[in-house]
Amino acid sequence: MASIGLSEDLRFLDQGSDSVKSESRDGNFKHVSFRQCQSAAGRVTYNLVWAYDWYQTLVRISKLASSTYRRLWKLNDDWNGIILNRGTTRLKRYLAGEKLDDFFAAMMEDKNGKPHNLEWGEILAEISIMMNAGSDTTAISLRNVMFFLLKNPHCMEKLRTEVDSVLDEDEVVAPYAKVKHLPYSRACLDESLRMLPPVIFALPGRTPPEGTTILGEYIPGDTSVSMSAYVVHHNESIFKDHNVYRPERWLGESGKVLQLYFIPFSTGARGCIGRNISYLEQTVLLASLVHRFEFALPQPEWDPPIPETTRDQCR
Repeated sequence: MASIGLSEDLRFLDQGSDSVKSESRDGNFKHVSFRQCQSAAGRVTYNLVWAYDWYQTLVRISKLASSTYRRLWKLNDDWNGIILNRGTTRLKRYLAGEKLDDFFAAMMEDKNGKPHNLEWGEILAEISIMMNAGSDTTAISLRNVMFFLLKNPHCMEKLRTEVDSVLDEDEVVAPYAKVKHLPYSRACLDESLRMLPPVIFALPGRTPPEGTTILGEYIPGDTSVSMSAYVVHHNESIFKDHNVYRPERWLGESGKVLQLYFIPFSTGARGCIGRNISYLEQTVLLASLVHRFEFALPQPEWDPPIPETTRDQCR
């Protein structure tokens, strides 16, 4: 996401660690762990039930309630320092006249070069969301689909046959143009997202002023409402054999009907804006992996329990 968003390679693989610079508002610097800081706030919020209108109050309460929460919020401050440092670095390149095709450039001006004049705090907030939500959730999705394919070798073999049919033998990274329309590949990804959505809760919405009725229950106006993607995706009346990994359910006309109940990215105008990027990353990496490598579980019988809580889903 640093490459797509800021035209920058953080070089974690080359340096053998995820150490990155964090900058405070008074100009002090320190090196911190990218991964620890990235997930810190989420580790607090996933342990608590959050009412968005009370967010700042709940932050203060959580800091008083636990030393662990205080430590995690401190790591979150360091995450904000990472974003400030990377955003400032990219801004300097922009002001120096570098013409780069990334999200930062799109936030600064439109395609005709007209400035958007966004506030600096708003730009940093967008960078934070892009760097955080855009990486961890996709990584979880890829981990899950590989697990399900390894537990279902016939699915892995069917996917490999489809991928190999469009890729040359010596291709290392699958070109997106070659693999983006492979139906079984997309079905494997969607079935994994159904079984274990990386984020199991949908973004909250508001009921209209006059209230509304949901599933036979009247909900007063201006009430925050949401639903669990995990619960919807495991509704037996919609998804038969809901605990069975079966990519074929997404193929053909019946698969198009099921898309109406498929909400791993939430839905509507406030759904995940990074959905297409996530599919691009997952499609290319999954095809590249199954084309080049053979995989196996350390123990074929390994079958960890699948918890249904937000906390465990996001560990």
